[in-house]
Amino acid sequence: MATNDPSVSIGDVSHSTFAIGAHSHAESHHGTTATPGDQELLAAVRELRADLARVRATAQTAELDAALADTEGEIARTGQATPTRRERLRELLGDSQALLGVLASAATLAGLVGL
Repeated sequence: MATNDPSVSIGDVSHSTFAIGAHSHAESHHGTTATPGDQELLAAVRELRADLARVRATAQTAELDAALADTEGEIARTGQATPTRRERLRELLGDSQALLGVLASAATLAGLVGL
């Protein structure tokens, strides 16, 4: 027996925003755009994280990698790295002078955060 009930079919909804029903409201926020300076910082953070994966891990490199991961996430979420986040990177890079001499990516990042 066939029915005449209305039906709704929703296909792929990735990166979509929709609302259904009376008085519904849909609002979408799909990431933010980083400033050119923060885009450069993000690229340097990613490069240093990749380089850190190629060196012998220590407590110091693990702490630096964790701070880099936090910075990467913050820029991806908000479009910028806060001054306190930048200060933390300066501290960790300042404590890693030997690393700055070995990894060009560490020296690049140090320059970007003002070390």
